[in-house]
Amino acid sequence: MIDCHTWPTPNGHKVHIMLEECGLDYRVVPVCIESGEQFEPGFLKISPNNKIPAIVDHDGPGGKSISIFETGAILYYLATKTGKFLPPVSEDPHGHHDVMQWLMFQMGGVGPMFGQARHFRAYALEQVDREKVQYGIDRYTNESKRLCGVMDKHLAGHEYFAGDYSIADIAIYPWCRNPDRRGITYDDYPDLKRWFDAVAARPAVQRGEQVLAESVRQGEHTPEAWKLLFGDAQYQKH
Repeated sequence: MIDCHTWPTPNGHKVHIMLEECGLDYRVVPVCIESGEQFEPGFLKISPNNKIPAIVDHDGPGGKSISIFETGAILYYLATKTGKFLPPVSEDPHGHHDVMQWLMFQMGGVGPMFGQARHFRAYALEQVDREKVQYGIDRYTNESKRLCGVMDKHLAGHEYFAGDYSIADIAIYPWCRNPDRRGITYDDYPDLKRWFDAVAARPAVQRGEQVLAESVRQGEHTPEAWKLLFGDAQYQKH
C-alpha cells in the first residue's frame, strides 16, 4: 500500500494519474495547502520542502518503507517499481534517456513557467493592496507560449513526447490543462492539442483527475490562504 500525501494541483495530479495508470493500491492523505497543513511536522518528515505531493511506499525496496518527495522522483520511482512507462536503461538506453529529458523539460520549464504565468495573471491580483505587475504577466505568458511552441513542433512528428506513452506525458499533461489561465489557446498549437486530447481520453487519467476533485477551491483565496501559499508564511521556520 502506498500513502499519497497530496492536494488537487497539477503536481498532485501527476502522481494521482501515475498511481492509477500503474494499477497500484494507494491511500489518499489530503494535505490542505490553503490551511497550512504542508507545514505540519508530520508532513515535513516526508517532504522537507513543504510541497505536495509526497508518497510513502510501505512495501519499498527490500520490503522496507520508503518516502519520496518531488514529483519527478516519484514518477521515476513508481516507473522503476512497476516496470511501466519508462524503458529500462539496460534494455533501451536511448528510449530511457529520451523519456528522462522530457521529464526534466517539464520539471525545469513547463511547471515553473506555467505556474508563474498563472500566478501573475490571477493570484497576484487577488489582494486589494496588490497591483497588476505587467512585466511579470508578459514575461511568463510569453515564456509559456514559447514552451507550447516547442512542444507543438516536437509533437508534429511524434505521437507522444518520447516513444510510447510514458512518465514524460504523465508529468506534462496536468500542467497543460486550462490553457486560458496562461493566456493561451490551443487553436495556435494543433499538435499539442491532438496530444492533449489523446491523453485526456485515457480512463486512468480521468480517474486521477478526480482525486480530491471536491476539494478544489471556488473563487479567490482568502487572505489567510494567500499568506500561506504566497506570502510570509513560506519563509518562516517550520
